[in-house]
Amino acid sequence: MHSDRELAEELNTRLREMVLMMRRVNADQAVTSQQASVLGSLENGPRRMTELAAEHGVKLPTMTALVNRLERDGMVARGRDASDARVVTARITREGTVQLHRVRERRIGILVQRFAELSERERETLTAALPLLGRLFADPDRPPAG
Repeated sequence: MHSDRELAEELNTRLREMVLMMRRVNADQAVTSQQASVLGSLENGPRRMTELAAEHGVKLPTMTALVNRLERDGMVARGRDASDARVVTARITREGTVQLHRVRERRIGILVQRFAELSERERETLTAALPLLGRLFADPDRPPAG
Protein backbone atom coordinates (compact mmCIF):
# COMPACT_ATOMS: atom_id res chain seq x y z
CA MET A 1 0.00 0.00 0.00
CA HIS A 2 1.35 3.42 -0.97
CA SER A 3 1.44 6.34 1.43
CA ASP A 4 -0.51 9.40 0.33
CA ARG A 5 2.79 11.05 -0.59
CA GLU A 6 3.93 8.09 -2.71
CA LEU A 7 0.53 7.88 -4.38
CA ALA A 8 0.65 11.62 -5.16
CA GLU A 9 4.16 11.33 -6.61
CA GLU A 10 3.19 8.36 -8.78
CA LEU A 11 0.01 10.04 -10.01
CA ASN A 12 1.94 13.23 -10.76
CA THR A 13 4.39 11.22 -12.89
CA ARG A 14 1.59 9.46 -14.78
CA LEU A 15 -0.26 12.73 -15.40
CA ARG A 16 2.91 14.29 -16.78
CA GLU A 17 3.40 11.32 -19.11
CA MET A 18 -0.21 11.60 -20.26
CA VAL A 19 0.04 15.34 -20.94
CA LEU A 20 3.27 14.88 -22.89
CA MET A 21 1.76 12.06 -24.94
CA MET A 22 -1.26 14.23 -25.82
CA ARG A 23 1.00 17.11 -26.77
CA ARG A 24 2.99 14.84 -29.11
CA VAL A 25 -0.23 13.61 -30.73
CA ASN A 26 -1.21 17.22 -31.29
CA ALA A 27 2.22 18.49 -32.40
CA ASP A 28 1.42 18.76 -36.12
CA GLN A 29 -2.08 20.17 -35.72
CA ALA A 30 -3.21 23.72 -36.55
CA VAL A 31 -3.72 24.45 -32.84
CA THR A 32 -1.56 23.76 -29.81
CA SER A 33 -2.81 21.72 -26.87
CA GLN A 34 -3.23 24.92 -24.87
CA GLN A 35 -5.22 26.55 -27.67
CA ALA A 36 -7.40 23.44 -27.96
CA SER A 37 -8.02 23.61 -24.23
CA VAL A 38 -9.19 27.22 -24.54
CA LEU A 39 -11.43 26.29 -27.48
CA GLY A 40 -12.90 23.52 -25.32
CA SER A 41 -13.69 26.08 -22.62
CA LEU A 42 -15.64 28.10 -25.19
CA GLU A 43 -17.59 25.15 -26.53
CA ASN A 44 -20.65 25.83 -24.36
CA GLY A 45 -20.87 29.53 -25.10
CA PRO A 46 -19.00 32.82 -24.80
CA ARG A 47 -16.83 33.39 -21.72
CA ARG A 48 -15.28 36.40 -20.08
CA MET A 49 -11.55 36.70 -20.59
CA THR A 50 -11.02 36.88 -16.83
CA GLU A 51 -12.94 33.61 -16.36
CA LEU A 52 -10.86 31.89 -19.03
CA ALA A 53 -7.62 33.07 -17.44
CA ALA A 54 -8.72 31.83 -14.00
CA GLU A 55 -9.90 28.46 -15.36
CA HIS A 56 -6.61 27.87 -17.19
CA GLY A 57 -4.45 29.12 -14.33
CA VAL A 58 -2.80 31.90 -16.30
CA LYS A 59 -2.65 35.67 -15.96
CA LEU A 60 -5.00 37.79 -18.05
CA PRO A 61 -2.24 39.02 -20.43
CA THR A 62 -1.32 35.41 -21.20
CA MET A 63 -4.95 34.53 -21.96
CA THR A 64 -5.29 37.68 -24.04
CA ALA A 65 -2.28 36.63 -26.14
CA LEU A 66 -3.74 33.14 -26.59
CA VAL A 67 -7.12 34.51 -27.64
CA ASN A 68 -5.42 37.03 -29.95
CA ARG A 69 -3.74 34.17 -31.84
CA LEU A 70 -6.97 32.19 -31.99
CA GLU A 71 -8.84 35.26 -33.22
CA ARG A 72 -6.17 35.98 -35.85
CA ASP A 73 -6.58 32.41 -37.12
CA GLY A 74 -10.38 32.71 -37.26
CA MET A 75 -11.09 30.27 -34.44
CA VAL A 76 -12.36 32.77 -31.85
CA ALA A 77 -14.36 35.98 -32.07
CA ARG A 78 -14.48 38.64 -29.40
CA GLY A 79 -17.61 40.24 -28.09
CA ARG A 80 -18.97 42.20 -25.16
CA ASP A 81 -20.83 40.96 -22.11
CA ALA A 82 -24.53 41.80 -22.39
CA SER A 83 -24.69 42.85 -18.73
CA ASP A 84 -21.54 45.01 -18.84
CA ALA A 85 -20.30 46.36 -22.18
CA ARG A 86 -16.85 47.00 -20.69
CA VAL A 87 -16.29 43.27 -20.28
CA VAL A 88 -14.63 41.46 -23.20
CA THR A 89 -15.82 37.98 -24.03
CA ALA A 90 -14.58 35.31 -26.40
CA ARG A 91 -16.63 32.80 -28.35
CA ILE A 92 -15.64 29.88 -30.53
CA THR A 93 -16.25 30.22 -34.27
CA ARG A 94 -17.19 27.52 -36.75
CA GLU A 95 -13.50 27.13 -37.70
CA GLY A 96 -12.58 26.85 -34.03
CA THR A 97 -15.16 24.11 -33.58
CA VAL A 98 -13.78 22.24 -36.61
CA GLN A 99 -10.22 22.46 -35.26
CA LEU A 100 -11.29 21.46 -31.73
CA HIS A 101 -13.09 18.37 -33.04
CA ARG A 102 -10.08 17.47 -35.20
CA VAL A 103 -7.75 17.62 -32.18
CA ARG A 104 -10.19 15.71 -30.02
CA GLU A 105 -10.61 12.94 -32.60
CA ARG A 106 -6.86 12.45 -32.86
CA ARG A 107 -6.51 12.25 -29.09
CA ILE A 108 -9.39 9.84 -28.77
CA GLY A 109 -7.99 7.74 -31.61
CA ILE A 110 -4.67 7.37 -29.81
CA LEU A 111 -6.42 6.45 -26.57
CA VAL A 112 -8.56 3.86 -28.36
CA GLN A 113 -5.37 2.31 -29.77
CA ARG A 114 -3.79 2.24 -26.31
CA PHE A 115 -6.92 0.79 -24.70
CA ALA A 116 -6.92 -2.02 -27.28
CA GLU A 117 -3.58 -3.12 -25.82
CA LEU A 118 -5.13 -3.59 -22.38
CA SER A 119 -6.70 -6.75 -21.06
CA GLU A 120 -10.42 -6.78 -20.30
CA ARG A 121 -9.62 -6.67 -16.59
CA GLU A 122 -7.32 -3.66 -17.07
CA ARG A 123 -10.05 -1.83 -19.02
CA GLU A 124 -12.53 -2.62 -16.23
CA THR A 125 -10.08 -1.24 -13.65
CA LEU A 126 -9.60 1.92 -15.68
CA THR A 127 -13.37 2.29 -16.12
CA ALA A 128 -13.89 1.91 -12.37
CA ALA A 129 -11.24 4.59 -11.69
CA LEU A 130 -12.80 7.25 -13.94
CA PRO A 131 -15.43 8.52 -11.44
CA LEU A 132 -12.71 8.78 -8.79
CA LEU A 133 -10.45 10.73 -11.14
CA GLY A 134 -13.38 13.00 -11.92
CA ARG A 135 -13.81 13.67 -8.21
CA LEU A 136 -10.10 14.26 -7.67
CA PHE A 137 -9.79 16.76 -10.50
CA ALA A 138 -13.15 18.51 -10.32
CA ASP A 139 -13.07 22.28 -10.02
CA PRO A 140 -13.25 22.99 -6.27
CA ASP A 141 -15.39 26.07 -6.97
CA ARG A 142 -17.94 24.08 -8.98
CA PRO A 143 -20.97 22.81 -7.05
CA PRO A 144 -21.04 19.01 -6.63
CA ALA A 145 -22.93 17.06 -9.28
CA GLY A 146 -26.27 15.44 -8.58
